Amino acid sequence: MIDYISAQVDFPEIDIRQRLTVSKGYGVSEIYIPEGSNLVGVTIKDTKLAEKDINVLTLYRDAKVIPNPRIDRVLEPHDKLLCFGKLEEMRHMVPGKTRRRRRPVVKDLVSDVPHNAQYRTK
Repeated sequence: MIDYISAQVDFPEIDIRQRLTVSKGYGVSEIYIPEGSNLVGVTIKDTKLAEKDINVLTLYRDAKVIPNPRIDRVLEPHDKLLCFGKLEEMRHMVPGKTRRRRRPVVKDLVSDVPHNAQYRTK
């Protein structure tokens, strides 16, 4: 019976982040609400995230996971919002000091051949 039911439902195993990044410039990101943030005490609706084309998918508060939180939910310090939307808009929400920029790893070139070595061709 279980096999029959599972055959009727076509939900393939997929990576949700992969599915949500099909549009250029859009993706999934986590927004952290630190202590003292101007978003503390504000409802999700009043953050105006939706106006920036950002949808809150999940709210993480302490050990609680609140999927699809109501827009009248008030944000608290240390909340984390899992969002889908414009990546550039979400990048602007991360404070400059905590935003990490990836730096390319640059290595010194090390030569295996001494500088004065003679090269021979055969």
